[in-house]
Amino acid sequence: MTAPLLAAEGLRVRYADGPAALDDVSFTAGPGLTGLLGPNGAGKSTLLRVLATLQRPDAGRVTIAGIDAVADPDAARARIGYLPQEFGFPPALTPRELLDHFALLKGVAPAAVRRHTVHALLARVNLWDVRDRAVKALSGGMRQRLGVAVALVGAPPVLLVDEPTVALDPIERHRLHDLVVELADTRAVLFSTHLVADVEALCRDVVVLHRGRVVRRGAPD
Repeated sequence: MTAPLLAAEGLRVRYADGPAALDDVSFTAGPGLTGLLGPNGAGKSTLLRVLATLQRPDAGRVTIAGIDAVADPDAARARIGYLPQEFGFPPALTPRELLDHFALLKGVAPAAVRRHTVHALLARVNLWDVRDRAVKALSGGMRQRLGVAVALVGAPPVLLVDEPTVALDPIERHRLHDLVVELADTRAVLFSTHLVADVEALCRDVVVLHRGRVVRRGAPD
């Protein structure tokens, strides 16, 4: 049996003077699109930060493509692409400059290889025509697609996506849906949302989180 690309086991996070943000959360995800569904405040963003190695759990284990992410977060990060709910890009940079910067941080070298990587990512997220436009001049949907391109630098096998369609108009929402579905052909994509319609339209598997606990797991229907 093939090991899952993403596995969480017994994750617990508790903040001071409050209820548990995560309470014994366990699930696995293989190649394809897995929805993470729950109301605001259910613990979805906390879970994604833990999976992305940005926050250490109080207890539990995370495995990313065979790597223990709690014990060796640096190795795990090389296998993760993360699109947070909110991100700030330098407004004066262009998509081409921004992706080149992140590719350099990810260790993509030499310059010719990095240039090829950046051009391929711009084409994949349909931003080639605005590659030299300042980020501040991009629409919300374009910035979201640029965030996806940043997450894809280094071709990670696990992609974590946090509420990507919030505030997008219907055309950009469907465009982002199509892109995420395409990406899930070759990697494990965990798609966090509070919109039931997104899960129903996209996901073959869903994890339902409520008050920090997994309360349902299975096919959307």
